[in-house]
Amino acid sequence: MSAHLRARISVRVQPRAARNEVAGMHGAAIRIRLTAPPVDNAANEALVKFLAERLSVPRHQVRVVAGLSSRSKIVEIDGGDAQVIMAALLAA
Repeated sequence: MSAHLRARISVRVQPRAARNEVAGMHGAAIRIRLTAPPVDNAANEALVKFLAERLSVPRHQVRVVAGLSSRSKIVEIDGGDAQVIMAALLAA
């Protein structure tokens, strides 16, 4: 993968879930359940960590670029293609 590519994916977060997991689709967004609460940026940090681990990329390559205080977020991931990333998340 080229480091110059930046993929943007839509994510719908469900905080305070029983476990961290990809839970299918929510419209055009990937639904992700997180155990973290939606306070003090905890859910955003948990989302970045979860996606980085799931995609086997360093955490600094994953950023929440929109929706910091919303359940609907846009996440930017360096070095990938949005379609490939979404397929990898849904397949795992």
